[in-house]
Amino acid sequence: MSSHETQQRRVDALIARLYDAAVDDALWRGTAARMADVLGSTSAVLKLHSGDGSVSLLDCTDNLIVSDRDRAWADDWHRRDLWVQRAAAFGLSRVVTSDDLVTRDEQTRSDFYREWLRHLGIHHMLGAVFPTADGAIGVLGIHRARDAGAYTPAQRRQAALVLPHLQRALRLGQRLAARARLDAAALEALDRIDTGVLVVDASCRIVHVSATAQSLLRENAPLGVVAGRFVLRPPALHDRLRSMVGRVIEVASSRTAQPAAALSVPRAHRMPLALEVAPLRPSASVLGEPQPLCLVFIRDPQAPIAVSRLRDLFGLTHTEGLVAAALAQGHALDDIAAGMDIGVATVRSHLKRILAKTGTHRQAEAVALMARSVGTRLDGA
Repeated sequence: MSSHETQQRRVDALIARLYDAAVDDALWRGTAARMADVLGSTSAVLKLHSGDGSVSLLDCTDNLIVSDRDRAWADDWHRRDLWVQRAAAFGLSRVVTSDDLVTRDEQTRSDFYREWLRHLGIHHMLGAVFPTADGAIGVLGIHRARDAGAYTPAQRRQAALVLPHLQRALRLGQRLAARARLDAAALEALDRIDTGVLVVDASCRIVHVSATAQSLLRENAPLGVVAGRFVLRPPALHDRLRSMVGRVIEVASSRTAQPAAALSVPRAHRMPLALEVAPLRPSASVLGEPQPLCLVFIRDPQAPIAVSRLRDLFGLTHTEGLVAAALAQGHALDDIAAGMDIGVATVRSHLKRILAKTGTHRQAEAVALMARSVGTRLDGA
């Protein structure tokens, strides 16, 4: 194999690494070292310059890492990078060398060279600045010492070959990261609300189950999971669920409506669970075909209510909060009095103050207000 073919394979492997890093952020580490090695250099840096003047260092070779003591000094020079400023003026997405950007006289006199680059052992540069997502400017800088000689036209061409792939990989990585943040926020929200949420397919196979739904599955005999599928007991009730899920998915797939269906799930000696099925907006699968899914919402009308949140919302005392939470769970005044070991007259007195503080006039209004005002789980409150 010729040296040219060997070098081309190294460049191809570097490009493949960039796309791997777009999918897995951890793989950016070490990419700068590979770039430096492929292009016969001693150091390299990948960074993002944002419009607000901040700089994010994606990766750099180990010899560009400064001590914690010098971090502020290094950050300042990254923000005032003369090569970045000149390269941006020279033209975005154009591969340049240090000889394109500064004269030898300026190189000798500039503090950028005398204070910063001399400290790093850098003299020659090959690189580019380019637009990325969110208005940031991406920076690729590849360097070598003075005695290594200037970059050749062949090395400039190799850098120009890598550059568009670097741009695409960074943009792809930024988009994937933004999507991952949204997905994480959505899952966190599902885990925090006091309604259990399951994502299921047409056969009730569970794709995702929220923390609240997991608790409901553990604590309620009519709910279950068999072979990875959500089931209701008895079988007749599950048949109704399957019919609802199938109907919701079928109608949603036709895009003629956004259907929803509800079902009451009886429990022994307790209020029934409220179950609702709604379509999930179609999402592309690996093969690009939309996977029909739906959401199953399960709410327990007797679930505990966070007393501390009622107190915060309405300025209730601790005892008023306990009474308010019990009312919101549907308990009668006599039962509340017995449970708290106080008289019914005392409970009525607390109820009057609760009505005044919540701005309601009847017990039913206060109960509805409190039951709907706290929608997150108790744990972590």
